[in-house]
Amino acid sequence: MAHASIGVIGGSGLYEIDGLRDARWRSVDSPWGPPSDRILTGSLDGIDMAFLPRHGRSHVHSPDSVPYRANIDALKRIGVTDVISVSACGSLREDMGPGDFVIVDQFIDRTVGRAASFFGAGCVGHVSLAHPTCARLGDACETAARAAGIAVHRGGTYLAMEGPQFSTLAESRMYREVWGADVIGMTNLPEARLAREAELCYASVAMITDFDSWHPDHGEVDVTQIIATLTGNAGKARDMLAGLPALLGSDRAACPHGCDRALDNAILTAPDARDPELLARLDAVAGRVLD
Repeated sequence: MAHASIGVIGGSGLYEIDGLRDARWRSVDSPWGPPSDRILTGSLDGIDMAFLPRHGRSHVHSPDSVPYRANIDALKRIGVTDVISVSACGSLREDMGPGDFVIVDQFIDRTVGRAASFFGAGCVGHVSLAHPTCARLGDACETAARAAGIAVHRGGTYLAMEGPQFSTLAESRMYREVWGADVIGMTNLPEARLAREAELCYASVAMITDFDSWHPDHGEVDVTQIIATLTGNAGKARDMLAGLPALLGSDRAACPHGCDRALDNAILTAPDARDPELLARLDAVAGRVLD
């Protein structure tokens, strides 16, 4: 049995976790650059927890400037085994309204220009992303959300757009009516891709703030209304997170879905052709298979 350590990446409106024992903000160096902020570490109900505000505590990072590789590397580097992503999103479905949570299980990537992999020239790696989130973690998030009285939907496709602007009406209609996406946001990719490469179990909890621009009764996205809904959602998220330690426990068996073994057959570059400089940067992410 491995020792479990839960990492939470908090999105807009969620900048800390309540109730941590021995809490301290910790600087973590990463060869991929500085993370979004220092990492809040401590324990909750006897379980190690780490919290990283995705945009920084002062919300200094735009979705396209979040240092995703550094964030995932830093969490892996301090021993995190399971990552819960909490993020704001818009809804593309009538039955998923503001204030509801969605346990995302699929993604459509519309981002551009973001570093989406730890691997590259000098060490080529390909991981499976057919099922980009961990069902085991999703189960725990759903159970904790329902226990906290949160309206939660299990399963949904997250359309990841580049931003920072919101969708045009035509885009919103296309994502909903043609592509069949359920929610829309700007941050869960490349985050989910990188977590898989780092062999971290990853669950995405999307907190709905608005109906995007497709909804005939709501019109264009209003930032003032989003912020008001964010405040309520952040409180719900803290209630959900408080229930996770009891559900996940301190002893962690191998992931039944193979998230923690994603690199078993992923590295294609021959050992004698691998770039030493890149290998050094991959020490935390892929050291298990590169040593």
